[in-house]
Amino acid sequence: MTLPPEEYLLTLRSIRERCNQVVQNPLQYFDVNEAALDQAADHVAAVTERRFPGLEGIPPHSRLRHFDESLDTWQRDPDPLEAARQTIDLVIVSVLVDAGAGMAWRYTTRSGKQVGRSEGLAIASADMFLEGLFSSRKLPQVDAAGLKSLTVEQMAKGFQVSDTNPMVGLEGRSELLKKLAGALGSTYFPGDRPGNLVDYLQPHVHDNKLPIDALWKAVMSLGQIWPARIELNGVKLGDVWPLLPGEGPERLVPFHKLSQWLTYSLTEALETTLGWTVDGIESMTGLPEYRNGGLLVDHGVLTLKPDVLARGREASGEDIPSFEGQDPVIVEWRALTVVYLDKIHQRLEKRWNRKLKLAQVLEGGTWTAGREIAAQKRSSGGPPINIKSDGTIF
Repeated sequence: MTLPPEEYLLTLRSIRERCNQVVQNPLQYFDVNEAALDQAADHVAAVTERRFPGLEGIPPHSRLRHFDESLDTWQRDPDPLEAARQTIDLVIVSVLVDAGAGMAWRYTTRSGKQVGRSEGLAIASADMFLEGLFSSRKLPQVDAAGLKSLTVEQMAKGFQVSDTNPMVGLEGRSELLKKLAGALGSTYFPGDRPGNLVDYLQPHVHDNKLPIDALWKAVMSLGQIWPARIELNGVKLGDVWPLLPGEGPERLVPFHKLSQWLTYSLTEALETTLGWTVDGIESMTGLPEYRNGGLLVDHGVLTLKPDVLARGREASGEDIPSFEGQDPVIVEWRALTVVYLDKIHQRLEKRWNRKLKLAQVLEGGTWTAGREIAAQKRSSGGPPINIKSDGTIF
């Protein structure tokens, strides 16, 4: 069945299909050096082998990886269903605040360690969750009333934001959480808690298997909370951006990065608390964000064309080029990232002669390798291309 374009662009399969179409056409903003892909794959392999000797127990890429320090002493409910609700409460809130925080922001953990970017956002959100900041009952859970009562000032305090510790997009994050409150009580999220998603999903489980489509449909129902960007036939598309000029749907490339990040994270939450298996997870893609994309740029797989680099440097006033999140340069970069993460996945499976989930390659993996090479090449540890963010893009 052929779907209308506004429905097709919200599907998982549209992401990989459209990104591959980008690569099959002449590139406008990047040059590709396929020969450098082996070097990038070697780096990912070395990082994975170092972190997981014998390649045993490679966990999936998930928000839960970032919570370890904060949740060490958290006693989840003994009832598996309620434990799943609690974990989903935390995962959804934490992923929604997980967009670019900027280079300057840091979070000081309870052990005194300073952590920035995605890891810092995760630990901060987990600490706020444990303190009951998202709950009207001041419990380690999330409910609509708790989210609606959140103020920007409370968020700033929770994230330790100050004049000397600024965060990009604080207001955007606060607004997203208020909009999440408005999305609760739906078919997919009955009642007043995000964790009640488990009650919608349970009837879809057969032989302990949950179809990915049921989970994806629920996650994509949250599309109403994103700021209005591209609309097609009255449907908000979310993380879908035009690469080409014009008006037709063929110019649009979907990524749904935060939705996929949430889906990967919910998958682990459901599998670890309830023992379910999410069936069809292979239809998801690598995450097109600055660590994975930066890995490809820093290893020379992708290089900005000279005129594009000059424009980005002019915009930033620095050596590191900068572009708006919706700039076609960034759209092309993200599409290339999806495609070349698949290629790295294939190389690692061939190298080790074993099947791997893409989520394991990301965790093993590409994200850490991207962070490592960024730290080697730049004192800031930031990406080779900066993306301007309002805290709600990716």
